[in-house]
Amino acid sequence: MAKVALVTGSNKGIGFACVRALCKQLNGGIVYLTSRDEGRGKTAVEELKKEGLNPSFHQLDINDQESINRLRDDLQKEHGGLDILIQNAAIAFKNKDPTPFAEQATITMATNFTAHLNVCRTLFPILKPGARVSSLSSFGAVIFWDKIREDLKKRFNAVKTEDDVIKLMAEFVELAQSHKHKDKGWIDSAYWATKMGVCALTKIQGEAMLADSRDDILVNCVDPGYVQTEMTSGGGNKTTDEGAKTPVYVALLPPGTKTHGKMFSDCKVINFW
Repeated sequence: MAKVALVTGSNKGIGFACVRALCKQLNGGIVYLTSRDEGRGKTAVEELKKEGLNPSFHQLDINDQESINRLRDDLQKEHGGLDILIQNAAIAFKNKDPTPFAEQATITMATNFTAHLNVCRTLFPILKPGARVSSLSSFGAVIFWDKIREDLKKRFNAVKTEDDVIKLMAEFVELAQSHKHKDKGWIDSAYWATKMGVCALTKIQGEAMLADSRDDILVNCVDPGYVQTEMTSGGGNKTTDEGAKTPVYVALLPPGTKTHGKMFSDCKVINFW
């Protein structure tokens, strides 16, 4: 049976390159390119069709639970579930953006962590046996870990449940809103904080899948590297196709692989926390 894959936030950048790579590597597979904006998404699909590829399109706004629900229902109806999920959708404020940090923290957390978690909670129940989840984190999570205070590191190391991670992320936003985050050991990067949240969440989710009745489901996260995208203002040292390499590698880990809840960089596990 043909595998069904889906990439969030994939009308451009790394997500678009992930769709391209999956279309090439999934023999006979069905690959969904998703976008919040239907017009941009369909334009992206047509670009790939000009390359001789054949992705499908589905509208998805990860900040809209009804949109996520529609996607889940359609995948279940049309395909009986999902085999591959690459969680790519995310936002980042530019370094020179004048938006107050409190607002940056609130908005970034809402998309990069809370909406990410909502997609997981909605789509994980329809993952098929042998499914793979590849969530994009960032090397910024490693920098974040190096810079935060030791007592905060201990609290991250102590997380056991999704709710534990949610509480840490909510605390960061609350402290940022009162300008007290640095006093409590956090640092001035909402993006890096959210990506550390993705790493912590991935650890919990990967371990939880070991007890799932469906066999061989893996949840891991990825540092794609410093990639030439709008988010980096084109300043990366990797092309988008190069940035897609590790997310797709994790999405295609072979049956029987035992790596779960880890972060990959350059197609290798990195243990930084």
